[in-house]
Amino acid sequence: MRLGMVAGEASGDLLAALLLGGLRERWPTLAAGGIGGPRMQRAGFDAWWPSERLAVHGYVEALRHYRGIRGIRQRLAERLLAERPDGFVGVDAPDFNLGLERRLKAAGMKTVHFVCPSIWAWRGGRAAKMRSSCDRVLCLFPFEPELLARHGVAATYVGHPLADAIALEPPRAAARAALGLPADAQVLALLPGSRRAEIRYIAPPFLRSAARLHRERPALRFVLPLAPGLRSLLEPLQAAHAPGVPIQLVDGQSHAVLAACDVTLIASGTATLEAALFKRPMVIGYDLHPLSWQIMKRMRYQPWVGLPNILAREFLVPELLHDDCRPERLVPAVLAWLDDARACERLAARFAELHHLLRRDTARRASDAIAQVLQARAARA
Repeated sequence: MRLGMVAGEASGDLLAALLLGGLRERWPTLAAGGIGGPRMQRAGFDAWWPSERLAVHGYVEALRHYRGIRGIRQRLAERLLAERPDGFVGVDAPDFNLGLERRLKAAGMKTVHFVCPSIWAWRGGRAAKMRSSCDRVLCLFPFEPELLARHGVAATYVGHPLADAIALEPPRAAARAALGLPADAQVLALLPGSRRAEIRYIAPPFLRSAARLHRERPALRFVLPLAPGLRSLLEPLQAAHAPGVPIQLVDGQSHAVLAACDVTLIASGTATLEAALFKRPMVIGYDLHPLSWQIMKRMRYQPWVGLPNILAREFLVPELLHDDCRPERLVPAVLAWLDDARACERLAARFAELHHLLRRDTARRASDAIAQVLQARAARA
């Protein structure tokens, strides 16, 4: 079995690596190649380009890199059409993958898109593009297949692979021991994103918030997990915005950090769902180029951007975006969680319900759905 795959940025790399585990159980000799990150490569993926080449942040950043990304997509399509794998699986990155999938499908290749684009949150017009691009969409959330069916898109709910990968009871003590953190200390996890442009916009207010919190509560511990290749970018920002603050920088280990912390100050994205699955209170912060913010704000269909809030259909955790993503707003929100154990317990109970809802043996369900698509092709051949 040979598959082409594309995953963009760190979250897609994680999802694709978990999917590859399920695919290899079904097809032990699977060969997969395309665009992927370090987790996929550790799972035996042949990365023709690294996923970080697609990791752009907002419309302005995307425009700056448009020609380079378009060139990669053109060369990738040509290689896939020349090698003719049994099928193609695009993992997230809809702006890149849907156009690529449309070209491959038109040429007779079976295409599967893993992770429904958030058409329920913004840019609903992409549903029509999905109909001409994907033979099947694998959905992470239970309400998505019905929504896609209204647009004539075949879809299957497979649950979220992170819900399978993360234990129902977070290993707090073991994680603290592994990170060298005291068992009785209060710990704040700082997760300002995994893309370079995110770090440039979001890390400064997060670091300034850490500096203010350190002055107010010297005993508070800070841990910041770094995505691969970002230490050289983050360290100068720490020196500029949080000089003298004892922030423990760790390479990778974001799951250990989330398991160990009491509260996290976190950028909007997949990481917020990870934090919810670890049952951790959070304050969501996000910022980007002002022009990108104005464009995205006009396209939103609902008041939430954080995945835990979207799934709950209410503000379970605070979201402080753009102009509100500053220490004056972030610090009180963090302290509110640190000082209210009962509120944290209630939130953990809500997150446990969410965890059970999303835990569906995703790797097996997804590989079953992909097998059905490929078998349909073989039957017609």
